Amino acid sequence: MADDAYERLIFDGSTHAPGVLAQVDPEERFISANTFSKSWTMTGFRLGWLIAPRGFIASFAKMVEFNTSCAPTFIQRAGITAIERGDALIAETRARLQASRDALVEQLARIPGIECAPPDGAMYLFFRVAGRSNNSLDFAKRLVTGVGLGLAPGVAFGPKARVTCAGALPPSAT
Repeated sequence: MADDAYERLIFDGSTHAPGVLAQVDPEERFISANTFSKSWTMTGFRLGWLIAPRGFIASFAKMVEFNTSCAPTFIQRAGITAIERGDALIAETRARLQASRDALVEQLARIPGIECAPPDGAMYLFFRVAGRSNNSLDFAKRLVTGVGLGLAPGVAFGPKARVTCAGALPPSAT
């Protein structure tokens, strides 16, 4: 299963993240999930799509039918418009996110004990803090109460992730 929500939000001149769909046999048990939320900034519309083997789609359609109704017509039309005319919005969003990434990486590089590599895309930045506890939730709580820097704890992204920052540093932390 692949979560491809950020495949269009990549930086440094690329237009699309490398995907695995071209490498997967159509009969394999593989699912690619995507959404309009990230690339087309349609968060909250709950509109997306799956690419999966035909046999799975039939069963999945039954589950969806009994768990949700459908996206309202105006949201479906917004999705069509996004696909047909949304490239400029994606480029603008990508540029904004890349500028934020570049500014944040530059500011973090000035802080002793911080290590981070610029991400290739999306809106997240993972970094290490030398000499800090491996308890990323505790660390994130201390930062938000101490200096007003809101972080998502790395543990929310898996056991290997320690701390992640999804925003800009406040003036007091630079």
